[in-house]
Amino acid sequence: MSCNPEALKHVPLFALLDDEETAVLAGQVELKKFAPRQRIYKMGDSTGQAYVMVSGRVRVTTLDEDHQEVVIDEPAHGEFFGFASMLEQTPHQTTAIALEQSECIEVDRQDIAVLLQRKPMAGMDMLTVLGKQFHASQQLVRVRANRNPNEVIEKEATFGQRIADRVAGFGGSWTFILTFLSVLVIYTIVNMGLGKSAWDPYPFILLNLFLSMLAAIQAPVIMMSQNRQDTKDRVRSELDFDVNKRAESEIQGLAHKLNLLGDKINDVEDLLRQKLS
Repeated sequence: MSCNPEALKHVPLFALLDDEETAVLAGQVELKKFAPRQRIYKMGDSTGQAYVMVSGRVRVTTLDEDHQEVVIDEPAHGEFFGFASMLEQTPHQTTAIALEQSECIEVDRQDIAVLLQRKPMAGMDMLTVLGKQFHASQQLVRVRANRNPNEVIEKEATFGQRIADRVAGFGGSWTFILTFLSVLVIYTIVNMGLGKSAWDPYPFILLNLFLSMLAAIQAPVIMMSQNRQDTKDRVRSELDFDVNKRAESEIQGLAHKLNLLGDKINDVEDLLRQKLS
């Protein structure tokens, strides 16, 4: 179906074109109509075509490493989708499905070449669109990549916090307990054996001073490490909450698809009954 030049004038990417150029481009592109739940293209398709939203709703999705469906975009009126694959002439990395009755302008690489020949400044508009999609993809990667709370905390930890973790880890180990106990025993035996010439005779006042200083330093260091552990637990709980929300969304999506399948089966059953009666 040929495209109405008036429809192109409402597309931000083509807003700089004059009437003659808009008419030429309208003669090249096509206006496609898609029914609700109709797939426009799927991941891996090599159609070499992109689309511009005119009306309706379209959802663009992809699959992450866990093979979970991720919503990339729901383009608004005048926005492109499938644009990068069309320019690179590579298979689509996403899947686009019409959520309701929708109309889209179908554009291929040759159409863009003609556009740039007639209106070179339109290339800046296309770069703006690509930049917006690139930033959205970056944000998606950042949000979904931060899954391990230990990696998140360690990456942001300062040198002092790392030292606190090491001190707390060593102070709570059997190595520290046995070593410290051995030093105390040796210190006590040596001073008792020296008698009056001991540098710290009974009741070992100097040793008590050292132990008090050690406790005064060790306690806040351990508290620093404990605070970092609380931060890890909070990040872990937040990530668990995100996973639970995602799982709930997937379950709702499956339930919705099952309901649609049930409706379709009922429609088929009704059609069979009508033919048999």
